[in-house]
Amino acid sequence: MQIDDTEVLVSGGGIAGLIAAAAFGSAGHRVVCVDPAPPVTDEAAEGSDLRSTAFLRPSIAVLQAAGLWDRLSPHATALQVMRIIDAGGKLPQARLARDFDAAEISDQPFGWNLPNWLLKREISARLAGLQNVRFLPGTGTAGLLARDSEALATLTDGRRIRAKLVIGADGRNSPVRESLGIGTRTLRYGQKALAFAVTHDRPHDNVSTEIHRSGGPFTLVPLPDRDGKPSSAVVWMERGPETARLRALPREDFEAELNRRSAGVLGLLTQATRLTEWPIISQIADRFTGPRTALIAEAAHVVPPIGAQGLNMSLADLAALLDLSAEDPGCAESLAAYERRRRPEALARLFGIDALNRASMISARPLRDLRAAALGGLYAVAPVRRFMMRAGLGVS
Repeated sequence: MQIDDTEVLVSGGGIAGLIAAAAFGSAGHRVVCVDPAPPVTDEAAEGSDLRSTAFLRPSIAVLQAAGLWDRLSPHATALQVMRIIDAGGKLPQARLARDFDAAEISDQPFGWNLPNWLLKREISARLAGLQNVRFLPGTGTAGLLARDSEALATLTDGRRIRAKLVIGADGRNSPVRESLGIGTRTLRYGQKALAFAVTHDRPHDNVSTEIHRSGGPFTLVPLPDRDGKPSSAVVWMERGPETARLRALPREDFEAELNRRSAGVLGLLTQATRLTEWPIISQIADRFTGPRTALIAEAAHVVPPIGAQGLNMSLADLAALLDLSAEDPGCAESLAAYERRRRPEALARLFGIDALNRASMISARPLRDLRAAALGGLYAVAPVRRFMMRAGLGVS
């Protein structure tokens, strides 16, 4: 059977994989990108991803280099303030609010938020305009034979592709990672997250709000207005049985629970899209590399959706891999440097986010009171507050 040659094979057509294909293609490399499922690029279509992604400031350089930011910026909503609210008292009401304002550390917002379905639409359009990139939706990676000299991938349609570098961006159950025999360390919380969009009475004023009570954070992330009304994306994390109960409620009862959990911070919330759900875990691969192969995004690390870290960690992977692949993509020296640069950083962030998630899950009132006191105390020390903001962005 014929073997097709390329420089870079990207296994995975989620947002991280699509950006990787655009970035390496824009850098002049010949790229093939495969994914078993075609991207759903319409919000109303079955299977569309109703989550949103907040690109923090350091990630914008990656999007610019990939030729994407000019396409995305007209649809993006700025995130100027990250507001943390503790509603862990006797009643589900805001009892402590602390604002982390980007103006304290920069003249730019923390980042910009976009719906995931729209990201897939715009990135797919960018790939279609790159002559050196082939995107093969509906085709996955069935097997991988990786040697020091080259990697040979067998696709699900029987085709074979030889590449200098294979990028595993194929999710938390990555076929590429499994083909390399790389194990993972996984932390489970018994949580699930509901993701959907809402409209609300009050404008969000470019403030992203995390509300902590128990079960996990309830996050409202600014979106553009919807039908003339202010709108936000919601990520609502709860223990699995509670998520199942909420999903089974009639719409009117669900909205009553929704408004109770939001503590009224944006006035009356109205559900604007269907609900999507996914399990919450933390996971990290034992290694991020194999011969001629690098893992990025959820193939390498998975974290709960707190502080907009997940996809921004993925783009930090991509930025490092691009930087190290200019001369000979996939060579042993560049992959060793990638492993040294990215895995310790990802592991440190995973443990930090794990601690924040466990603190947000607390149900006992005395411990919730302690959590609120810790938030208030840390925020009150200006150098600590600014350090926390810079650490969240991943800048010194």
